[in-house]
Formats: sequence, C-alpha cells, structure tokens
Amino acid sequence: MNEPVPVKTAKTTLDFVEAVAALDGATFAEITDAVEMPKSTAHDYLQTLLQTGYLVEDDGAYTISTKFLELGESQRQGMKIYQSARPEIEKLAEETGEHSSLMIEENGLGVLMHIATGENALQLDVYAGQRFPLSTTAPGKAILAHLPRERVEAIIDEHGLPAVTTNTITDPEVLFEELETVRERGYSTDLEERVDGVNTVSAPIISKGRIQGAITVGGPAHRITGEVLEEEIPSMLLRTANVIQVNITYS
Repeated sequence: MNEPVPVKTAKTTLDFVEAVAALDGATFAEITDAVEMPKSTAHDYLQTLLQTGYLVEDDGAYTISTKFLELGESQRQGMKIYQSARPEIEKLAEETGEHSSLMIEENGLGVLMHIATGENALQLDVYAGQRFPLSTTAPGKAILAHLPRERVEAIIDEHGLPAVTTNTITDPEVLFEELETVRERGYSTDLEERVDGVNTVSAPIISKGRIQGAITVGGPAHRITGEVLEEEIPSMLLRTANVIQVNITYS
C-alpha cells in the first residue's frame, strides 16, 4: 500500500519527468494534456527542468536528458556487486553463447544492472536499468527466495503478481511454494514466464547473510532444456555466484 507523499511538489516534478519520458518527444501541448495540469503550471515545471538540464528541447519537442544516465551510471559504478559481477557475467555469456545478466532488488522491483550477450544470444528487448516485477523472472525469484516472508508479502501487496505470459505465477501460495524449492536446490528458473519461448536459470548472490542480487543465463526454450536447464547452467551459475560472493565480501 502506497503511503502519502510528504512533499507533493517533488512527486509532481517526478511525475512530470516520467510523463515526458513516456511520450518520448512531445510538444508542450501534448505534455500538458498528459500531466493534467494548467498550462501555466506545466510551463513552470518545463522551464525549471530545462534550465537544470534534466530535459532537452529540439524543434519544439521535449525529451528527458542524458543527465539521468550520468547519475545512474555513477551510482552503478560505485556498487560492489556490479564491480564484482560484471566480468563474471561477461564470462558466462562467452562460455554459454547465451544471454547473461545481473539483477538487484530496488523498492520491490528487479533492476537489470548489467547484460552480456554470447554469440548465439537472442535479440531480446532488455537494457540496463530496466525494471521488472520480481515474481515474473528467474533472478527475481532467486532474490525473493532469500528475503523475509513479510518483506515478500509487502512486495506483493505493493506490486501485485502480474501475468506477463500464460506461465507467469499469479497465485501467492504457488509463489511461496516455488520460493521454498528455490532455497532447497539453490537456483531458480523461469520457464517461459517472462517471455514466450525463453527459459532462464538464476543463482542468488549472498554476502554476509544478505541477498545482494542474482545472476542469470537465458536462451531459447529448445536450447535451455533437459540437462542444460537442470544441471549444466545451474552448476555454472552456482560456481560463478560463489566467485562473486567472495569478491564482494573481501574486496
């Protein structure tokens, strides 16, 4: 359940930015319609964000600026899990020929921190910084499995259990049963639960008793199946997770 926002002006500013981002190159009139505020107020927000460098204007069309990229990248570069996992993610992609990635949990959502692609990797519409409901992905489930139950319940209350494909888990009890399985075997799977035709396997990154994130390998369901799904990739991921965990703990 969302709590009241202490500073409404700050929320309005962020809502304004997100509206401009969603429109992706909108005129002032289109922005005003989208944010549902008086033109004079919208104009003040627009000019403030332009002057501070968070929006850019090109021939009457407004978009968010790369200043957000600068801020996000600065944060990412300073994170131990990113520093430790990035080279290992690259190795996994090279060794498997598939997609490999790192995800963390932030505000109850899964955030892709790094993606690497092997020579046979599918062209998936994913990018660093992209956010997903945790229950819809293998790394998300690996993370949820190592959070306290009350925290998982709070995440479900806030973000729900959205159905992305016909295989996505949408029942809380089914999810909790799967999370128990994940803890028992040490890794999680996504069997066409996020993208039809794509299977993924993930292993958690745990340091000093706390879940830090999860690493993943995924590819076409016809390749990520049988022994590859149940033994080969899980074994690689668990070994790699151990390396990352040691690096995080002792770096």
